Amino acid sequence: MRIARLTTPQLADRAASDLTGAVLLASVRLPDGQLAKGTRIDQTSAARLTAAARNGVLTEPLRLAWPDPDDLHEDDAASGLARAVGGAGIDLRPPRQSRIDLVASWDGILRVEAEPLRRVNAIDPLEVFTAFHGQAVIRGQVVASVKVAPHLVARAALAAGLRIAKTEGPLVEVHPYLPQDVVAIALEPVTPVALDRFEQGARMKLDTLGARFAGTTVVSDADPCVASARIAEVLDELVRRRGIRVILVGGVSAGDPLSPFWDALAARGGTVVRRGVPAHPGSMIWLAELGDAQLLGLPTCGMFTLATAADLVLPRLLTGERLDAERLAELGHGGLLTRDMRFRFPAYARDLAAPDEPSE
Repeated sequence: MRIARLTTPQLADRAASDLTGAVLLASVRLPDGQLAKGTRIDQTSAARLTAAARNGVLTEPLRLAWPDPDDLHEDDAASGLARAVGGAGIDLRPPRQSRIDLVASWDGILRVEAEPLRRVNAIDPLEVFTAFHGQAVIRGQVVASVKVAPHLVARAALAAGLRIAKTEGPLVEVHPYLPQDVVAIALEPVTPVALDRFEQGARMKLDTLGARFAGTTVVSDADPCVASARIAEVLDELVRRRGIRVILVGGVSAGDPLSPFWDALAARGGTVVRRGVPAHPGSMIWLAELGDAQLLGLPTCGMFTLATAADLVLPRLLTGERLDAERLAELGHGGLLTRDMRFRFPAYARDLAAPDEPSE
């Protein structure tokens, strides 16, 4: 790359063709409009600049860089990297000051491959910055941006970033919500009013995420043996006969090993993925699996009407993502879910009360 700082007299002595192909390193104000920094000078803009210098209307020095054969313009480098970084559910906006925004093509959950992303960002001068992994996003929302700092970039730097993005990417995707039926099991005595409130809350959340609430089965027998047998029957009906993939379970505490639910789950070949997740409020939620179904539980049915860590887990289940203990462990980073962190939730949960707050 060749660079130069041309004063007005020096520019006035130059032929316009000498400037063609150079890149402006600083913006220039002309009587007929401004040329922004990063502008690639063509024949027209070169003629404007030399004429302005000769006419005395350009008084500031001109800062220029001429690319070498191995250099790329910032827009070309950012565009190439953005195409490699983005995957399914990602659209690219046009370059703006060498920054390209990646936007969600549909509502869903943002997935970011954090470790390859870190390695791309370790390459000078590449920059890729994103929203949070696992965050609920909506169509048209900016979820990531790609930028390069200088106006000219060495091809070798871009090639190094592309190798990572192409072999370990895509680094950024949006997984869409899948239309499906979701059912609930309530393992506690609930009044008709409480049950109606729970079902309204569950229906509101699921409708927002493209799913359909398909009803609640209440099992509240005081005899653990009877309750366990009844729960096993319900699980058979929902999972094996109806093929339900996501089940909400209320009234089963992650810290209560005596709940008849655990015996019923084990009897049908189910397993517990994790008791409790590293996020609060809602750290006592749990996740289990039985066949193709994933079961999301909270200590009480009433907690499903509040904003808890379950509102980070449920949207991901509704994209068809198979959550395991390792992926749930990721919730700890950013898992202090204060009001300031509500942006990570789907829109429905941002104004809901938390368990330690009074309900509206």
